[in-house]
Amino acid sequence: MNDKIQLAQRIARIAAGFAMMMAVLLIANFVQTRLNKPIDNKTIPALVKRLSESPGDEALKTEIRAFDLMARKAYFTSQWQIRTGSYLMFLGIIISILAVRYILSARSKLNEIDGIEKENGLDKLAAQKWVIYVGSGLIVLALVSGFLASNSLKDYKVNENMVIQEEKPTETVSAPVNQEQPSALADQTTEPELPPTNQKSVLASAPNVKPVETLAAPEPAALAAKPGSLPTKAELKTNYPFFRGPEGNGVAYQKNTPTDWNGTAGKNVIWKVKVPKSGFSSPIIWGDRLFVTGADAQSRVVYCYDKNSGKLLWEAAADNIEGSPAKMPKVTTDTGLAAPTMATDGKAVFAIFATGDVIALEMNGKRLWARNLGMPDNHYGHGSSLIVYKDKLLIQYDTNKSGKLMALDTQTGKIVWETARSSKISWSSPILVNTGNRTELILTTNPNVNGYDPQTGKELWNIACLSGEVGPSAGYTDGMVFAANEYAKLVGIKIGGGSPEIAWEADEFLPEVSSPLAVNGLLYVATTYGVLACYDAKTGTKNWSQEYGDSFYSSPVYADGKVYITDMTGKTHIVKAIKDYQLVGTPELGEKAVCSPVFQDGRAYLRGMNNLYCLGIK
Repeated sequence: MNDKIQLAQRIARIAAGFAMMMAVLLIANFVQTRLNKPIDNKTIPALVKRLSESPGDEALKTEIRAFDLMARKAYFTSQWQIRTGSYLMFLGIIISILAVRYILSARSKLNEIDGIEKENGLDKLAAQKWVIYVGSGLIVLALVSGFLASNSLKDYKVNENMVIQEEKPTETVSAPVNQEQPSALADQTTEPELPPTNQKSVLASAPNVKPVETLAAPEPAALAAKPGSLPTKAELKTNYPFFRGPEGNGVAYQKNTPTDWNGTAGKNVIWKVKVPKSGFSSPIIWGDRLFVTGADAQSRVVYCYDKNSGKLLWEAAADNIEGSPAKMPKVTTDTGLAAPTMATDGKAVFAIFATGDVIALEMNGKRLWARNLGMPDNHYGHGSSLIVYKDKLLIQYDTNKSGKLMALDTQTGKIVWETARSSKISWSSPILVNTGNRTELILTTNPNVNGYDPQTGKELWNIACLSGEVGPSAGYTDGMVFAANEYAKLVGIKIGGGSPEIAWEADEFLPEVSSPLAVNGLLYVATTYGVLACYDAKTGTKNWSQEYGDSFYSSPVYADGKVYITDMTGKTHIVKAIKDYQLVGTPELGEKAVCSPVFQDGRAYLRGMNNLYCLGIK
């Protein structure tokens, strides 16, 4: 028994010493972060200034990317050190406590607890209260240091030319050449189940709709879906109802898409309007109407435009909502309060803001319902876009506090189902896919890629393969899901036949915000350092990579046999959707942009930082 007690004493000493060492390292990490500010590198702005004077200096561009890479690595390294150090410190404390408890229990059984030898090292340590106080104080100081260091990194704001992990701009999707690919739209026309009636709906009071034209006339037949009906597959394909198209995966079903425009010169600019309030939400379109959101500290607004003329038809404020916070959440200027893209089922349009406010409006701007989901704990600002499945509005709500997937009844706003998610915060958006056997809702986050039943919210499968702050949404084609994130990896996941499994992995080109596009057996990935890469979707073999020199935060979009990708300067790079690299054109918007183009009726609609454009042959 004495031998066991002596062993426990050694374990207690070692564990306590290890915990103290971890505490000292956490404090040292905090001091180093405060003194050196690993992300706040003044070298990069200086180099960028030099680049503005010599824009063609390729060596300087390479140097800037290298410094930017080091800064980002410093961020993730610091976060890893804080998390790992805290876990190890707690492990040491727990082991030392268990060892001491064992010693006391063992000696009590030997009736030696009252006669403990004072020269015993462990008991001497326990008898010296100042040692306990100092050790406890050191641990508390370490925890505070870790918390402050983590928050210091989270509060970091990038240059205004960068966009931090915001929602991927809406992407359009055109009919893939492979028409045999199953579509998630196929089963969206069945009759909906009745939503539960025991849920409390938070309905809005008087709506604040500001008509810009007379809205008394009946809705045009082409504008709204039939009352009580679900949108058909053909209606979803003809219109542009969600972020990244009718399935949310970056594939559009429009033809004769434009390839040549110049916003500065006015070439092929059908119309151009300034959106009153800023936002990074991309347009959605139904019939002749186009919708975007904008917000500032004063108000959150939905705007409706005539897609043919650019005329503002109406605007509606998301106000007077029960539970809505009086104080706006802290967000970065690069994400803002109106990052998520809206959704529509042809009968109503739906919007969500960084306040957690969700609003449903009829096609003429009249409020249908509104509710607050609770202000999301998000250090950049909420960015996940909305999508509709049958009669359900689906919302990915992954925050720092918790993760969940929700379905609201599109007519009433009542919660139909809610599924808790074992995940960390993310800025990605859901996509709908049809595997041939069933429709699945695919979500990406840290560390999981998940498949859910969109009708019930039941988790169908889960693969842990990502890390970091996940912004890119998933891609899908031919039974393969594609997920990626910077400083993690790019993975191809085979689903639809038994248990999902990772078919291949790559790590050469990884996106930070831009979502993968999968179509025609090819996979396209765009990076923040200006590279567009094309892979074989089944094997992960790289077909080609092309460096353009300017950052990509928008996502690649497939339309009419072509892939469109807009860089942050507003230049759109158009390539043929084939195995070999073939450039079609590089039209310029004339202002910065982070949104992807939306296509309909032979025209492209693209939101810049300041204006909304309709582009096409005049």
